[in-house]
Amino acid sequence: MKKLVLLLLVLTAGCKNNNESEADDSASTSKREKFSEVHIENILEDDSLSIRAIQVIGENLAFAANKGTYGLYNATTKTWKTNTQAYDSIYPEFRAIASTSNDFFMLGVGSPALLYKTGNNGQLELVYKEDDEKAFYDSMTFWNDTEGIAMGDPTDGCISIIITRDAGKNWKKLDCEQLPATADGEAAFAASNSNIAIYKDETWILTGGMKSRILYSPDKGKNWKIFDTPLVQGTATSGGYSVDFFNSEIGFIIGGDYTKSKENNGNKAITKDGGKTWNLIAEGQEPGYRSSVRFVPGSDGNMLLSITCIFCQPLGQPRRFVSVSFVGSNFIVNVPPT
Repeated sequence: MKKLVLLLLVLTAGCKNNNESEADDSASTSKREKFSEVHIENILEDDSLSIRAIQVIGENLAFAANKGTYGLYNATTKTWKTNTQAYDSIYPEFRAIASTSNDFFMLGVGSPALLYKTGNNGQLELVYKEDDEKAFYDSMTFWNDTEGIAMGDPTDGCISIIITRDAGKNWKKLDCEQLPATADGEAAFAASNSNIAIYKDETWILTGGMKSRILYSPDKGKNWKIFDTPLVQGTATSGGYSVDFFNSEIGFIIGGDYTKSKENNGNKAITKDGGKTWNLIAEGQEPGYRSSVRFVPGSDGNMLLSITCIFCQPLGQPRRFVSVSFVGSNFIVNVPPT
């Protein structure tokens, strides 16, 4: 299928900086209008690329993809700069991406796990390598310019978590003695680089598969607890795919089963106590399976945007889509798969 990267209202109005404060959210509420339409513009078309991770950097857009390919879109000039990164003869499949004020990072799935950052000489430099045959990293983000976290599937009885405390120069994997044990078949999905949510010092990691749970840290990865979720689970393709938090109390998880994408029961839940307990919402209502969800900035936590593998066919002309689900005081703008 043809894979497209799209510059969307989804990106500009549907994604927030994880380091934004409650004051920033509150201040922006009065400045932004709610929307019920998404205008899609095709900005990159490449038959060979499978792009699972994108990152808004200022006004620009970065991506990392398969075949070791990564790129940056300049929104002012509307031009792309792309390149490839190889390790020996390996061209990694990158599915996790992150940035700080100073650097850009990308992390590949599979073994060896390879994490690159921008270097001082203009070339990307390898800052973490893991040779475990089970290595498979799913998501990455930063609390601030110095401290960051990436997570992946278990290699030794716990979810894989690596952390940097020196701006990404060095990364250390947490020992399983520091983490809750995983259940049989519990892992995560490298579908949209959104298995991790952070708010100030707090962190939530969403797992899926045979068991779908939330790992929670109140202190940037130093201590961890685990909480159950009510999402559909019990098969290798089911469970939670994406998590986001509006503040320290209100969070949202979404997922389902990508092999049964139209089923819309047991695939979305909300918490109002910081992830300790979750309640299913909008049972039997759209959306069905989704691989990414975000609180819309300026919506005071009352608006979410959900996305999955969208537009795997040629777009032609830009289109407009309207799909809104009301969930109590919340509502979700859905960008449906086609």
